[in-house]
Amino acid sequence: MAQNPDRLDPRSRYFPRGEELLHDPLLNKGTAFTTHEREAFGLRGLLPPHVATIEEQAARIMENYRQKPTDLERFIHLTALHDRNETLFYRVVIDHLEEMMPIVYTPTVGQACQLYGHIYRRARGLWLSIDDQGDMARIMRNWPNRDVRAIVVTDGERILGLGDLGVSGMGIPVGKLALYTACAGVHPSYCLPIALDVGTNNEALLKDPLYFGTKRRRVRGEEYDSFIEEFVRAVTEVFPNALIQFEDFGNTNAFRLLHRYRDRVCTFNDDIQGTAAVTLAGVFSALRITGGKLTEQKFLFLGAGEAGVGIADLIVSTLVKEGLQEAEARERCYFVDSKGLVVKSRAGLQDHKKPYAHDYAPLPDLATAVEDLKPTVLVGVSGQPQTFTRPVIEAMAKLNERPIVFALSNPTSKAECTAQQAYEWTGGRAIYASGSPFDPVTLEGKRYVPGQGNNAYIFPGVALGVIATGASRVTDEMFAAAAAALAHTVSKSDLDSGLIYPPLGKVRQVSADIAVAVARIAFERKLATLPEPKDLPAYIRSRMWEPKYEVYV
Repeated sequence: MAQNPDRLDPRSRYFPRGEELLHDPLLNKGTAFTTHEREAFGLRGLLPPHVATIEEQAARIMENYRQKPTDLERFIHLTALHDRNETLFYRVVIDHLEEMMPIVYTPTVGQACQLYGHIYRRARGLWLSIDDQGDMARIMRNWPNRDVRAIVVTDGERILGLGDLGVSGMGIPVGKLALYTACAGVHPSYCLPIALDVGTNNEALLKDPLYFGTKRRRVRGEEYDSFIEEFVRAVTEVFPNALIQFEDFGNTNAFRLLHRYRDRVCTFNDDIQGTAAVTLAGVFSALRITGGKLTEQKFLFLGAGEAGVGIADLIVSTLVKEGLQEAEARERCYFVDSKGLVVKSRAGLQDHKKPYAHDYAPLPDLATAVEDLKPTVLVGVSGQPQTFTRPVIEAMAKLNERPIVFALSNPTSKAECTAQQAYEWTGGRAIYASGSPFDPVTLEGKRYVPGQGNNAYIFPGVALGVIATGASRVTDEMFAAAAAALAHTVSKSDLDSGLIYPPLGKVRQVSADIAVAVARIAFERKLATLPEPKDLPAYIRSRMWEPKYEVYV
């Protein structure tokens, strides 16, 4: 699938040789280079004599991985592998996905971002500074692969629930794109992580001698907007087939940028749309347990930022499709933020909150809102840990036979409540999901498996569907279809254990199903730029890269 013959095709006179080949992570096979390849590419003597299989190499990696004393050390170990041999890295991650996911992504990637300047080994991705304005297209051409199909970009202002980490947030685009490949088979040569350095307001980073971003406060206003505009224009010029995923931008910019560019280029915001889809899928699954209908639910959100509003928007559009008027659908969604219930009478509301500011009496806090509004679904996207207190959860259990409680803030340390708390405080009746993983809970002899509302169930499959069809736009309808496809993969045995998402070990099949659903929307809405295949599922499967060594000679 790689499309850069000058560097990736061994028939090209530009194909690297010797040490250069061993230092190219897309092409390097390490000790797995065959005798003929070692002769052809000047590798004799540069490697130990034994020609290893990928299975032998993976066994060595896992032996060392499991000897590491901390998750951060495991992250560093896998990052080093990623930097020297991408095929082996993805073979290991895919074969141990449930074990590796918390390391290559949340929660460990959050700790890695906080320490990024201190654990940095090797540059990965593209770094663009505010000082590069006027020159971004030329800089992008320094990237060695021309056929980029997927870009994940962050300005580092809102990394997970950890806040402003500046360019140290680069770990997020790298991690997200690793999941594009591991979960959905998007070829690694298609993927480009980008960090935009527009400064940081994090005082600790500004004082940290090992922080390697621009040591200035964040750029705002017209200067920021012109920088982003040049970035988007440069991407469409240099990488015209690329999907742009905006990631971990602050609320100030996330909604604006999505609304500004979603109808101009192929783009989405995972924090808004991906979180919405995985949450809606969890609701669909939970309703299979409760027997309720979506149109009968009342949703209460703690946190009125991009994640919460994105979830509510997708719920509203789905309710409208199920027959409700839009105003009636919005009346099913209420928000509590740091000032209490979001109501119409409050002065100074941000624009993204106004559609959910109801004509309702002000309520001071979450506990009061639960008592007064009597929600059936409680969703935490606040980034504030332990805010689903025992009285709040017990009130939900009093109101609902099977209270639906989603504590979605990342990383694990930011969860609104733990799985243990949710099950204990409801006598095991809660239908619980979190953003980061929690271990199963045993309560009075019964085992409960908490669901993880991980966006990795959604965004890799959406990206695969978009790339496989050459879709010119990404729509909310695609995310609704992705949510339905994800919910459909949850088995009865999963539900019986309280699990509302499929096991992560099935995520590649889940991603394929989501990609098919997204592709169907692209073809039906005339958004695809590639011809429609006769057998769409088979076509999607054919586009999923498997990490196996190619034979170069």
